[in-house]
Amino acid sequence: MLFFIRIACILIVLLISAFHLFAEGTAEVVIHGLEGELLENVKSALTIPAGMVKDGKLNMLWLAHFKENADEKARKALEPFGYYSPDIEVKIDKTAEMYSIVVVVDPGQPVRIAEVNIDIRGPGSKEKALTDFVLHFPINKGDILNHAKYEETKGIIKAEAEELGYIDADFAVHKILISKKEFSAIIELTLDTGHRWRFGEIRFRGAPEYKKTFLKRYLAFRKGEVFSHNKLADTQLNLMNSERFSSVLIIPEKEKSEEFHVPIIIELKPAPPKRFKAGIGYGTDTGARLSTQYSDLNVFGRGHEFTSMINLSERRQGLGLGYIIPGSKDIDNITAFRLNLQREDIDVFENRLLSLEASRTKSFGKGRLGTAYTKIQYEESTIAPQDITSFTVLPGVRFSQKRYDDIIRPKQGFRYIIDLRGTSKYIGSAMNLLQVLAEGNMLYPLPWQMSLFTGIKTAVSIQDEPLSELPASLRFFAGGDRSVRGYKYQSLGPKDKKGDLTGGKNLLVGSVEIERPVYDNLGIAIFYDAGNAFNSFSDITLFQGAGLGIRYYSAVGMLRLDLARQIDVDDPKFRIHFTVGLEL
Repeated sequence: MLFFIRIACILIVLLISAFHLFAEGTAEVVIHGLEGELLENVKSALTIPAGMVKDGKLNMLWLAHFKENADEKARKALEPFGYYSPDIEVKIDKTAEMYSIVVVVDPGQPVRIAEVNIDIRGPGSKEKALTDFVLHFPINKGDILNHAKYEETKGIIKAEAEELGYIDADFAVHKILISKKEFSAIIELTLDTGHRWRFGEIRFRGAPEYKKTFLKRYLAFRKGEVFSHNKLADTQLNLMNSERFSSVLIIPEKEKSEEFHVPIIIELKPAPPKRFKAGIGYGTDTGARLSTQYSDLNVFGRGHEFTSMINLSERRQGLGLGYIIPGSKDIDNITAFRLNLQREDIDVFENRLLSLEASRTKSFGKGRLGTAYTKIQYEESTIAPQDITSFTVLPGVRFSQKRYDDIIRPKQGFRYIIDLRGTSKYIGSAMNLLQVLAEGNMLYPLPWQMSLFTGIKTAVSIQDEPLSELPASLRFFAGGDRSVRGYKYQSLGPKDKKGDLTGGKNLLVGSVEIERPVYDNLGIAIFYDAGNAFNSFSDITLFQGAGLGIRYYSAVGMLRLDLARQIDVDDPKFRIHFTVGLEL
């Protein structure tokens, strides 16, 4: 009988405890006394567990446990920023439906760097890049101790050593001696570089249809050069971007090294060399468009490339044939031949063009290209309304450079092109002409996730004959999606006495745009454009447009939707500029 009485008492106690274990309401954490990184890190450490509140019921046991441990969690969250002696008070404030865990923090005096002792040992101890890093070490005496910055700095100097070929580089000593009593810290770092490694024999496996001399064009390194993981990555990117291989695997065989030379195996799986692509899209400049392309990337088994393309749109139609002969040095050295047949019919002019171009392109370093070319073209134009038939032999040289941090969605970088071209009656043309064309843009990151894009396009013509002798392809017009938004495509430029647009000898167009992402693949932009085509530098009228835009980033490119308004004209109009679609 006594046994059953004891069991009943235990059950009653458990029932009373269970009654008080849950309460109506929810919980929040309120932190006072901190800001910036300190606040964010303590917030992260004091995130309320998902199971504390369930179905509107607050687990009081969990709440008490959370309050009891909040002090220690907050202390640990402050230590990476150099605050080892904070004063922390934790209490619970209750309202009708809310339990607030209030954490009041006085971070106290921070620990500061008293000494920085850094040393480089080993065969690479005299390397200028490493000694310069030590000389300008980014952590200095008097700085507040920041563990994240310390670890980042360690990673930078180790990566620098590895890029110099010291791939076994590691820290023989890496420690921080902290005195909480004196609020000071001593950093001691010793990097042992180890031996310098170099690239050894390079072997290709797979893809027997491509000759070794052709494949070597894609290498970002040569046998005997200093070993570099970045150069291996560049090589893999070169091979994949060629579209000739479906997979590329680069294997450094360090275990088979001799005298610190690492053999490299490059395993390739070829993709079909013959392929067909089709693209559709729409742009306010061109209207609806359709394009098809056939390519053979291994003509005659020599890696030569043949391409034929048909572009059809409401305002422009074209047929293009291209043949590229790769050079033996690297991927940027090529000889190319292009045949182009094009017809363009817009409000301003109608143009029919047949051209044959031969060019030779040479690399002058990463991202820098120089091209010498000669273009022979026959053209029939109707402008303002005048019929022009011309035959032109147009030699020229072009230099360009491009450097962006990402191909698909860059955040920083620049690009420019300078083109000098001309012709003369002495080489069979119908005119004497010299033109200089320049185009460039820059993308720069701004605070608050914004980015600044600036662009400029200019052209200057020097000619003896009047403008009426120039065909449409050698005149300049402004306005449109890629020019001065707010105006129709090619609708800006000099006019004749009747008011018909004739185009100009010169061009100047500039653009400024600020963009901010609102979601992963969606951004909004504000922009300002100004520009015009003109015949004399003493008589320039710049048309202006400004507006708002939406940017959507997809795997096949960017969708742009802009609403632009004309500025400083008597009857300003709005115009929508829209570009979307698969473009080859």
